[in-house]
Amino acid sequence: MINLNLKRQILLKYQSGDSISEISRTVGVSRATVRKYTNEYEETITKLKISVNDKNDSVNALIEELSSKPKYNSSNRVKRKLTDEIAEVVDDCLKKNEIKLLNRNRKQTMKAIDIYELLKDKGYDIGYTSVCNYIRKTILKKEAFIKQEYQPGDTIEFDWGEVKLIIAGKPVKLQLALFSTGYGSYNFGYMYNNQKTQSFLDAHVKCFNHIGGVHKEVVYDNMRVAVRKFVGKNEKIATDDLIKLSMYYGFEYRFCNARRGNEKGTVERAVEYVRRKSFSSSDEFETLEEANNHLLKTLNKLNSAPTKYLGNISSLYKLNEEKKNLTKVIADYIICTDLECRVDKYSTITIEQNRYSVSELLVGKFIKAKVYPEKIDVYYENKLIASHIRSYKFSCWTIDINHYISTLKKKPGALHNSTAMQNCSHRIQKIYHTYYTKNPKEFIELIELIKSTTLENIEKAIIELEKLGQRHVTTDKIKNIVNQEKSNTQDILIPSEDEIVTSSLSLLNTLSNAVQGRILNWIRT
Repeated sequence: MINLNLKRQILLKYQSGDSISEISRTVGVSRATVRKYTNEYEETITKLKISVNDKNDSVNALIEELSSKPKYNSSNRVKRKLTDEIAEVVDDCLKKNEIKLLNRNRKQTMKAIDIYELLKDKGYDIGYTSVCNYIRKTILKKEAFIKQEYQPGDTIEFDWGEVKLIIAGKPVKLQLALFSTGYGSYNFGYMYNNQKTQSFLDAHVKCFNHIGGVHKEVVYDNMRVAVRKFVGKNEKIATDDLIKLSMYYGFEYRFCNARRGNEKGTVERAVEYVRRKSFSSSDEFETLEEANNHLLKTLNKLNSAPTKYLGNISSLYKLNEEKKNLTKVIADYIICTDLECRVDKYSTITIEQNRYSVSELLVGKFIKAKVYPEKIDVYYENKLIASHIRSYKFSCWTIDINHYISTLKKKPGALHNSTAMQNCSHRIQKIYHTYYTKNPKEFIELIELIKSTTLENIEKAIIELEKLGQRHVTTDKIKNIVNQEKSNTQDILIPSEDEIVTSSLSLLNTLSNAVQGRILNWIRT
């Protein structure tokens, strides 16, 4: 490697009139190297003379160049060890470190030596210094961003976000599907139990209905429910479900580059903002439906509030501006999976390892189930025979006790510890444990009565009987009170004017015929 002293020796001997070969032998470098520096010297001297004569400002730069250290052009040098594949692994580790820092988990971040050892374990051939240099360059690298301007009705962005709540007293992790419009940053969100395709599609249907139209383009990151296959670094192939959805609603889709959340920065920021505003102070709910209602209420408040970013107008106002540029929704996209199931001996069908009850009369028969994101409808011979709220738990039994009435009448002793009893509402279980533990047959009759009336009416009747004493609470007495209430509340039907006239004419006609008959009989006699 040529240093500053060798360069000085080459140029001094050249200025003294030594030939290229003599300089090469004396200094101990190749003739090509000597020729490189002598040529550079001659070019610089020529430029310096011209600049001095023309009084050019580049004189100082040329003088500095004559006395500068040897320079090597490494701009085109390829990193032989640090491949793109290795860089992706290192970038992924650095991204995980950022997430841990946000979660105040600094002690478990990976250091440069940890990343190097991970690469060695994966079989990559690279040195520790190369890893450190790349990490230093990546962390210190400053990235410039280009501000985007969106036209009304052009773009809406989609992303998932995790929300931790307490539902019915139990901690759960929910997935927030969030949409943000590019033009006015209007947000719409809905929470699901997972990020599966049905949830993904259902979120779109709900969003398009809520907004009142469809934007020309929807932007996604490289999520599994949207991207089926990667072709090279930049090209992605969409899933069949996304293709069908875009065909039906008539929108284009676009995917961000890998690890480039800023390419959909509107929704990227909105996920954190909406989650914090909605659930930082309220995170306990009885049902998922209640939590979603709270989310929608918060979003309405946020979308209606004027913001400085939009010039002191609201996102709702901006959405109303772009509605005329949206594609109208004719009918909802059908999100349903059709399954054929066989009813087992427990009178249940199994869907995704969870069981749902049907009528006990269908044991051993094949039925058809329509599986929606939030419910399951069961059909037999094209008739709806059962409908259940879909469960996302593992090995869960969803049982309707009304499906087992006939069997329970034959086996009343099986009621107490049955899964059907455990799946009843707390109100029904309370009635059973208070009044019917020793008389399950009457409780089964009560279940039939509840089906024909309402649970509220049953509870009112029990309160009246309780005033007389607990032993007076029987199914027959409850039935009498409920029927009495029905008869007292029945509306008295008042005939209309036309009905009165018709009835009167009919009565007169009957009397006339009777009178005429008697007169004829009198004449004959």
